[in-house]
Amino acid sequence: MLWKQFFTPVTSIDAIQAKKLVTDEGADNVTFLDVRQPNEYENFHIPGAYLVPLGELDKRLGELDPKKPVVVYCAIGGRSRVAAQMMAGKGFTQLYNLSGGIKGWNSEVAMGSPELGLEIFSGAETPEQTIIIGYGLEQGLREFYLDMQKNVTSKKAKDMFQMLADIELQHEKQLLKLYKEMTGSSISEETFQTDKVQPAMEGGLTTAQYLERFSPDLESELDILSLAISIEGQALDLYQRAANRAEQENVKTVLRHIANEERGHIKKLTEYLDAMA
Repeated sequence: MLWKQFFTPVTSIDAIQAKKLVTDEGADNVTFLDVRQPNEYENFHIPGAYLVPLGELDKRLGELDPKKPVVVYCAIGGRSRVAAQMMAGKGFTQLYNLSGGIKGWNSEVAMGSPELGLEIFSGAETPEQTIIIGYGLEQGLREFYLDMQKNVTSKKAKDMFQMLADIELQHEKQLLKLYKEMTGSSISEETFQTDKVQPAMEGGLTTAQYLERFSPDLESELDILSLAISIEGQALDLYQRAANRAEQENVKTVLRHIANEERGHIKKLTEYLDAMA
């Protein structure tokens, strides 16, 4: 490694510019590289980010696609700048240091290790099996929202949980439609649920874990929306990580399709949140 690499200027972008890059290039075509330590990643990380601690980077560059734009981040931007300089000249032509690090991200984040929830996806599923798993996860989240609805007393909170459940129901219907298109089947929704789907909680964390971590006021619309955004961010993270390790390209495509639906959910929830400000 030449010392002059550490003095090579690297392009820095802030969170707004990074999100615009994702919009312009497509979420599937941008890599977010987290160069912090595993415990920092577990506390919170950008959904779908690839963890390679700075001390391991030189040996693991082969795990990254040099043809994609790479946004490198750490806590506040110091380690990521060094990482981007290390990657310069190694075939990575579109390198960006996230200025301010994840502390300046100011958007949805996920939590947990890189393996969290991946027991749901072995990596060897067929596209059809992937859709079934995704449907089960969405169904599990809808049931979670309906359960929460029973535990609140205000009409506004009940209506909010109903709205969230209805969003998940629409996602279920979209996945069933995708399954029918992919298989040429005319299976009914009831039969699909009974014979194909094994419901599971979305995102790899239990209801109790979410409630313990965020301690939301379930009578507060603001807290309910914030909780929902965090769960959707967790789901987005899971689908992206599962896509990264899927063995078949058509399975990656299905998982990325589901991930894009999650981005749509987050956008809609964020709009609701902004409207309340």
